[in-house]
Amino acid sequence: MVVLVTGANGQLGQAIQSIVGNYPSIDFVFCSSSELNITDKSNCETVFEKYKPNFCINAAAYTAVDKAESEPEKAFSINVTGAQNIAEVCKIHDTILLHVSTDFVFDAKFVDGIAYYDRELRLPLKSEKGLTETDVPFPAGVYGLTKLQGEQAIESTWEKHFIVRTSWVYSQFANNFMKTMLRLASERDSLSVVADQIGTPTNAVDLAEALLKIITSSQNEPIEVYGIYNFSNEGQCSWYDFAAEIFRVNNVSINLQPIPTSAYPTPAKRPAYSVLDKSKIKKVFGIEIKNWEDSLKKF
Repeated sequence: MVVLVTGANGQLGQAIQSIVGNYPSIDFVFCSSSELNITDKSNCETVFEKYKPNFCINAAAYTAVDKAESEPEKAFSINVTGAQNIAEVCKIHDTILLHVSTDFVFDAKFVDGIAYYDRELRLPLKSEKGLTETDVPFPAGVYGLTKLQGEQAIESTWEKHFIVRTSWVYSQFANNFMKTMLRLASERDSLSVVADQIGTPTNAVDLAEALLKIITSSQNEPIEVYGIYNFSNEGQCSWYDFAAEIFRVNNVSINLQPIPTSAYPTPAKRPAYSVLDKSKIKKVFGIEIKNWEDSLKKF
C-alpha cells in the first residue's frame, strides 16, 4: 500500500516521518513543496501518475494565521486551490484523501460564561464536550475562511475523503507554540500569555498516529465512513495554562503572567473557544486519545 504525504517538511509531515517504522506494510512517499506543489495541478498529476498512491495525506497548508490577513491570495492559492487540485487528482486515481483542517473554521466565544459558536451569537454550544463536526462553521479571519473553503472544495470534488480538524498543534518539529515558549524563556525573565482563549493542545505525533489509524482501518476492507472528523488531545486549557505546563515539565523557572486577548492584539482574530468533541472519531475508528497534559509529559 502506498501512502503519499504532501507538506513533508512541515510539522505534521515530519511527525509522520518519525513513526513510519511502526508501519512496515506501508510504502510512504514524502513530498516537500518543491517536489509536489499543490497549487500546480500539472505537478500534482505528474507525481500521482508516478507513485499511484492508495491514500494521500494532505499536510500541506498555509498556516501563518496573522500573515494571511495581508496575503489572502497566497493563503487561498494553497488552502483552497491546492486542496481542490489534490482532490481532483485523487479522484482520477481513486486515491482516498485525508485532509488536515483546523479549529479556526469556528469563531467561538464566551458571553456570560456560555460558549457560542458563531460571531452573531445565535448558536449556543450544545455539547459540554466541545464543538462537533455538525456545528456550523463561521470563520473570523482569512486563514480560517480559506481552510473552510478548502474543506468545501474537497467535499464538492471527491467523495472518498476524510477531513480531520485539529487544534493547537505542537511537536519537536518546525515552528510552534511550545518551541516559541521555550525559546522566549531562554531570553527573558518574565512572559505574558493570553489566558481567555480556550482550546486543546495537540501533539503532532498523536495526530499522525490518528491519521494512520484511519488508513490502516481501511487497508483491507475500506470503511466507507467518509466525511469530517475532529481530533485533538483530550481536555482543555488556555494558552496561559499550556505555557505554564510546558515550563513545569521542562523545569523552566520564569515569571509567567496571564493577560486578556485585548492586551495582545493580533492582525487575525482567534477563537475564544475551540475545544473539539472527538466522540465521532473515537467511535468510528476506536482511537484512544491521550489527555493533553499526559501527552506533553510523554513527549
